[in-house]
Amino acid sequence: MNLDEKIVVTGAAGLVGQNLVLMLRERGHRRIVAIDKQPANLQLLARLNPGVRVLLADLAERGDWTAEFAGAARVVVLHAQITGKTAEPFLRNNVQASALVFDAVAAAQVPFTVHVSSSVVHSVADDHYTRTKKTQEKMFLDSGLPGCVLRPTLMYGWFDPKHFGWLARFMQKVPVFPIPGHGRYMRQPLYERDFCRAILWCLDQQPLGRVYDLVGHERADYVDIIRAIRAAKGLRTPLLHLPVPLFAAALRLAALFTAKPPFTADQLKALTAGDDFSGVDMRATFGFEPTPLADGINETFRHPHYSALAVERAD
Repeated sequence: MNLDEKIVVTGAAGLVGQNLVLMLRERGHRRIVAIDKQPANLQLLARLNPGVRVLLADLAERGDWTAEFAGAARVVVLHAQITGKTAEPFLRNNVQASALVFDAVAAAQVPFTVHVSSSVVHSVADDHYTRTKKTQEKMFLDSGLPGCVLRPTLMYGWFDPKHFGWLARFMQKVPVFPIPGHGRYMRQPLYERDFCRAILWCLDQQPLGRVYDLVGHERADYVDIIRAIRAAKGLRTPLLHLPVPLFAAALRLAALFTAKPPFTADQLKALTAGDDFSGVDMRATFGFEPTPLADGINETFRHPHYSALAVERAD
């Protein structure tokens, strides 16, 4: 891909977007447009990436932001609602906003779009996030836009406000760290920079009509991941195993007192649902060796600069 070609990224100031824009700049791309509705996160992106055009916009509302797609060679669709207490924000940000974005991409006749979906389209879970991500992906595939779909599993890495990042920050604050049940819930975490490498490959190769499932190549139990995070942070916080019903009741109670619960009862159901995803061979498909889980966790929490940064939650 020509380094002077225009790339537009929606939801650019979130977890994936912050990492992706850094990597685009590392490659030397000079015309990057980053669109997001969270002002503090956009300010962080702008500070870390001088020269990138940043635009504050709510994609669920029609506006001048649609003009940013004119002349774009590539679009990366990253905006998504991940957590929330009601259906409304999921419908607004995953469905309503996506419809307007896909219309804008079509009107601008963008040659290639990478749509970031989620592995939850295969999940046995039934919640607002899962339902709206399935709808969002179907909207893209039905739109006829030239592009491809990437379905990542749970991701971790720099700037993380919700998953491993939140767990690490919570662990620093509490005398004991609660674990639901036995904690032996298999996870397949995907390192954020590996996922961004797959996006970059798609931007270069333009695999039209392809759908790729991306899964962390190592299976690890939730409780072992918590122990690895604790070790990387140099903490000694004891782990306390709680019966799942008691853990769920505590989450429901906490949700009554915070507008942005970091861990919800729906997410607990997803954690204990027993999902086992399969994905492409990243080395054979995208040409890079996946980062070992231990190395990814260490890089996430021990980097001299980026490990201290986290985006604000936009939900």
